[in-house]
Amino acid sequence: MDLLNTLVDKGLRRESPTRDEALAVLATSDDDLLDVVAAAGKVRRHWFGRRVKLNYLVNLKSGLCPEDCSYCSQRLGSTAGILKYTWLKPDEASEAAAAGLAGGAKRVCLVASGRGPTDRDVDRVSETIRTIKDRHEDVEVCACLGLLSDGQAERLREAGADAYNHNLNTSEATYGDITTTHTYADRVDTVNKAHAAGLSACSGLIAGMGESDGDLVDVVFSLRELDPDSVPVNFLIPFEGTPLAKEWNLTPQRCLRILAMVRFVCPDAEVRIAGGREVHLRTMQPLALHLANSIFLGDYLTSEGQAGRADLEMIADAGFEVEGADQVTLPEHRVSAAGGCGSHEGAGCGSQAEAGCGSHEGASCGSHAAGGCGSHEGGSVCGTASAPEPAANEARTDLVAVRRRGAGTDLAPNA
Repeated sequence: MDLLNTLVDKGLRRESPTRDEALAVLATSDDDLLDVVAAAGKVRRHWFGRRVKLNYLVNLKSGLCPEDCSYCSQRLGSTAGILKYTWLKPDEASEAAAAGLAGGAKRVCLVASGRGPTDRDVDRVSETIRTIKDRHEDVEVCACLGLLSDGQAERLREAGADAYNHNLNTSEATYGDITTTHTYADRVDTVNKAHAAGLSACSGLIAGMGESDGDLVDVVFSLRELDPDSVPVNFLIPFEGTPLAKEWNLTPQRCLRILAMVRFVCPDAEVRIAGGREVHLRTMQPLALHLANSIFLGDYLTSEGQAGRADLEMIADAGFEVEGADQVTLPEHRVSAAGGCGSHEGAGCGSQAEAGCGSHEGASCGSHAAGGCGSHEGGSVCGTASAPEPAANEARTDLVAVRRRGAGTDLAPNA
């Protein structure tokens, strides 16, 4: 396909595709899907080889969020039966982080529910960051605490944070359809504050909320303009007890097309598969590694993920390798521009979820990153997809499990 050859050439030159070209990727047929994956895979391998970066989420404070993000199980009014607890102590958070690091993670994403941190909250998280860094010298730490006030990003940086996650989630035009308690502009402002403080910016999106192809392209182009080092891609987990519980709009094929489009638009950024990969990609997860160079290991904020051992086996079986702590995630030109992002000593970025932290599940709920809740995402944002798609998924509630282990419990974590 001439389209794919053009996109590969542009990706290798770090040149942006046109909006129409990005839309065309989402409109490709299932017959062309493997060609799309192969083309985007060339761009991924050019900038990141066959390395896969592992990230690990630690939910510092779960539930009881005053924001009304429709996709989030921790939102105001959520009746999802998630774990609810206040701030973990630094030692508790450090122990939780150690489990992920032992499983191969090189970045820890510290997430807390809420609109944004108070100065006292920044003190708490700063102490936690210092505790983790004292015990694990090479670890990258990404914070995801919601909307930042002036000076807070600088304080986190001084405490040793390498990155900050705050997702845009969806297009500016449809943002008001999923959240009313803060604005799209508030999110952009927080990403800019992280950049200005010398933190590596981590910002991504949530797919599957009923958005159109145009909305997906718009948010990814907005992310390219913000230029985060890490772009978590979350797939909505429709959590019972949230407004978007009935939104089951994704197929494995559509998820792969979305990841390919993100790779073409952000060719040299760390693209992370965040919340919802197990639910929506299912047995197609290994193919997604040809598009994204980063995943979360184990569980998410409020939902269970694939077993950590299964993640590692999947990476090895697909012919990829886990990125080591001594390896720099980002291409050299980005490391220089970002002051070392991607390496444990720099502003390493490598979401959130984060957690991206982004990942973390899906998209920051006031705070979280990614739908922060194991369920992230949620759904109906706007319109219908502009390109024909296979019938929507049937509800796979059997694949959505509330996290009952790890941080905030007495049970061992999944890592």
